[in-house]
Amino acid sequence: MALPDYLQSPFFESHHRAHALAFDAWATSNLPALLAEDERDPAHSTLRLVQALAQAGWLDAAVSPETGKAPDSLTLCLSRDILASHGALADFAFAMQGLGSGPIGIAGSEAQRERFLPDVRAGRKVAAFALTEPEAGSDVASLTTTARRDGDHYVLDGIKTFISNAGLAAFYVVFARTGEAGAKGLSAFVVDADSPGLNAAEQIPVISPHPIGVVRLSSCRVPATNRIGEEGQGFAVAMGTLDIFRVSVGAAALGLARSAFMHAVERRGQREIFGAKLSTFQLTQAKIAEMAVAIDASAMLVYRAAWLKANTDRRTTLEASMAKLFATEQAQMVIDQALQLHGGLGVVHGVPVERLYRDVRALRIYEGTSEVQKLVIAGQLLRMSR
Repeated sequence: MALPDYLQSPFFESHHRAHALAFDAWATSNLPALLAEDERDPAHSTLRLVQALAQAGWLDAAVSPETGKAPDSLTLCLSRDILASHGALADFAFAMQGLGSGPIGIAGSEAQRERFLPDVRAGRKVAAFALTEPEAGSDVASLTTTARRDGDHYVLDGIKTFISNAGLAAFYVVFARTGEAGAKGLSAFVVDADSPGLNAAEQIPVISPHPIGVVRLSSCRVPATNRIGEEGQGFAVAMGTLDIFRVSVGAAALGLARSAFMHAVERRGQREIFGAKLSTFQLTQAKIAEMAVAIDASAMLVYRAAWLKANTDRRTTLEASMAKLFATEQAQMVIDQALQLHGGLGVVHGVPVERLYRDVRALRIYEGTSEVQKLVIAGQLLRMSR
């Protein structure tokens, strides 16, 4: 697939363009074989993808440097954009190594960074981010999993659900309540997968096959040295991590939308209706125009937020939420239009646009639903106007 024209925008420097060219070439050569069994066995495919990405050095773009700084947001977003255009599971494998280890990178101790980050970057350990609960997803402050101090350990009890890499991960970054109700009472912990009292055997079958499941914590003892930051800093750690990775969800949506657009353009030149090519109809041309505008507008919001994150010290919650909201909603529209242009063929299982239709849907939910993004955006703007 040709790289997008928006790579020539002022957001990108020469090293970003070089990364995109090299990464896309690698993905074109390697991902078809790595994704051959992605729907039948997503867990095994994820492990293979993590290892291949690590061996080629691409996980450097997702995993925080050992200095504790966040990964470069522009390179992170470009990587997800490119990977998603080739296959959603490849993007998943890449992104979860970053999200799952992100709290350690941005807020962990030097000992924690040295213990976990090199193995994540090298693909020797799979990471997981355990935030969501059955009754607490986008509303992080309402988490009910508890962490009780017991000498030089904490005892964790609770249930986490829709956890990516559940059952595959070597460790989980778990957010639990150590104090008062609300955001101020949350803390973050690194919990090794083999910790007694942790069970991650239950898998959840989802619309686009990914290794996602339930993590149960029952009197799970975790060394106090595995706490990330101080008690009560868990909410800030979670939000700081999501500020980095939320905008990259918009980049993944861009990649999926670009792929659908390519298939739609190809199809409109092949399909005939009423004795004429589909591309000759004004309604088709209108759809193509709408799709192209949606993709470019999304790209500007996504890469503006990524550029601000990479080049300023201020919080970018507003811009990241705008980018995530707009790009994921527009990607859903683009892929729906692409499927529509395929006619009946579009709903046949295994046709690329049918797969993309399933792949894109979760992006409007995870890391904050579209509805919650609207609340975040409004809240940020109203606070700024006081």
